[in-house]
Amino acid sequence: MKKQVLTGIKPTGRVHLGNYIGAIKPALDLAQNEYSETAYFVADYHGLTQIHSCEEMKELSYCIAATWLALGLDHEKAIFYRQSDVPEIFELSWILSCFAPKGLMNRAHAYKSIVESNQQIGKDLDTGVNMGLFTYPILMAADILLFQTDLVPVGKDQVQHVEIARDIAGNFNKQYGEVFHIPDYVIQEESAVLPGLDGRKMSKSYQNTIPIFEEPKKLQKLINKIKTDSSLPKEPKDPNSSIIFSLYKEFATSVQIEDLKEKFHSGIGWGEAKKELFHVMNAYLEEPREKYYELMSSPKLLDEILEQGALKARAKTIPFLEEVKQTIGIHRSSRI
Repeated sequence: MKKQVLTGIKPTGRVHLGNYIGAIKPALDLAQNEYSETAYFVADYHGLTQIHSCEEMKELSYCIAATWLALGLDHEKAIFYRQSDVPEIFELSWILSCFAPKGLMNRAHAYKSIVESNQQIGKDLDTGVNMGLFTYPILMAADILLFQTDLVPVGKDQVQHVEIARDIAGNFNKQYGEVFHIPDYVIQEESAVLPGLDGRKMSKSYQNTIPIFEEPKKLQKLINKIKTDSSLPKEPKDPNSSIIFSLYKEFATSVQIEDLKEKFHSGIGWGEAKKELFHVMNAYLEEPREKYYELMSSPKLLDEILEQGALKARAKTIPFLEEVKQTIGIHRSSRI
């Protein structure tokens, strides 16, 4: 029996290497597995918690769609859709909210982070918190559970969202029986927390990201900013503690990885190591980058692909939502 895989990315900024290595790459790898059914989505309503500009929302949503396609997503084989085109997600979100304890939402990382920050600077604890942000994990649970998802590829910082979906599904199932699948997450352990330019977790909030389709000259400049230690050229270096090596092995062949590892042990200079990283990254991303910009110049094509995907998505979500509604004693009249 095939397992359902689902993952999405919200349009709140340019897609960066952390997005690619934490979610996109493992999701696309699972698509090659003959035992998997795959669904990918542009999480535009999730983005609404932060993006309140019409034009920015449109542009960033197209960016996410073009990124998936440029990196190899086959929209003919997978279900590829825009979250806002599948209204069943939002109906299920309300149902799930009635099984989601407030205490569980209080513990969600994004909300806790803002509360703790406000506390430190003496502001009201909920300053800057909208209800979309507070209930964000419930909407994500709806994304996951509506597709009866088995596996969710995520970065380590997103694991909690899958765990919350599991908790909410468990609460529902305890009351009504085994209606929802209990999902599991998939992490690339070696890249669980990808370091950014400054050594902290790569995140748009830290402004330490490397956009995946940055043009070559800017890409090289960003790579040159990567934080390194004070070891001198010709001094042996530990590849396992190097941001440069962590990024390098995501784009290089096994032969290239072993070669650079040997150079680290022999005392490669940091400048030379950064050049090596730029060459493998640029070579790997050159073709996808070109395809990305072609797609971004064709928004009508992106709309067509996403709309076709929404039809396939709704073929799954409509009947399952009806099953959920009948389970709780609410169902649509056949006369409507």
